[in-house]
Amino acid sequence: MTRYLAIDDETLRALERHETIAHAIPRRDVRDLHDAYVLYDPDDPDPFWNRMVSLRWPSDPAAFDRRLTEALALFALLSRTPHVWPSPVHSQPADLVGRLLANGFGDAGTGHVMVLPEPASVPPVRPTELGAGVTLTAIATAADAREGDLDDIGLVLAESFGAPPSRGPELAADLRLTLDDDRVLLALARVDGEPAAVAKATTFDGFTYLSSIGTREAFRGRGLAPLATRHALAAAGGGSRWAYLGVWSGNEPAIKVYERLGFASLGESPDLLLE
Repeated sequence: MTRYLAIDDETLRALERHETIAHAIPRRDVRDLHDAYVLYDPDDPDPFWNRMVSLRWPSDPAAFDRRLTEALALFALLSRTPHVWPSPVHSQPADLVGRLLANGFGDAGTGHVMVLPEPASVPPVRPTELGAGVTLTAIATAADAREGDLDDIGLVLAESFGAPPSRGPELAADLRLTLDDDRVLLALARVDGEPAAVAKATTFDGFTYLSSIGTREAFRGRGLAPLATRHALAAAGGGSRWAYLGVWSGNEPAIKVYERLGFASLGESPDLLLE
C-alpha cells in the first residue's frame, strides 16, 4: 500500500515552482501568473514542455469561467494545446479537476508526486553495494564528462523511455546545454563499461528534483536505478530540505523502490489535455 505524507500549501507551491523552473532549463520560459505557473517551449510544441501548473483559481463559477477563458486564450496565443497539471493536493477550487473535465479536458494519465524530507538522510552508495563490474559517475558540468558519457546517457534515456534510438544524439545535445547550468547534475551507472542506468538531480532554493531516472532493458532487475538516484542525491549535496520526483500511478515496482529510499506520496493528480 502506497505511503502518503501531508504537506502545507506554501511548501507545495514552492515545490511546483521549483519543478517548473527545473523543466525550463536550459531554454524554456516560465511565466508566473500569480495564481498559476506556465512552462512554455518556444521551439517544441510537445504538451510535456507546455503546461500550466499550481492552479489556485477562484471557486465562484463566474470568476472561474473567466479565469479559464483567459488561460485558454493564453494557450491559443502561444499556439499550444491547453494542458494542465493539477496539484495532488491544495488545488483551488477543490473540485478543479471535475470542472476542467466538464469543460472538455481529458485525462492523459495519473501520477504520484513523491517527496523525501531531509534528503541528506539517504546514505551515499558504499563501494560494497556495487555489483561486479558496476561503476557510478557523477557529472556536474560538461567538462566533467568523459568522451562518450553524454552520448551514452542519451542512449540510456532513449531506451529507458521507449524513444527511437535516433533520439539518443538529440538528447545528448540537450544534456550538453543543460550541464551549462550549475544547478543540474547527472549520475551514470555502467556495467562492465556499458551504460546501464541514469538519474538527474536539479538542485536550488532548498529543493532537489529527481528526474530522467531510467535503466536500459538489458540491465533491469539489478537495482541500478536506485543506486544512480542515491548517487545523484549525494553528489547534489546535503543542503536541500526536500527531494521529490514523479512516478506514474500503477508503476508499483518504482513506487516501492522510492519508498524504500524514504519517499512518500503527496497524492495523485491527472495530466489534463483539452480534447
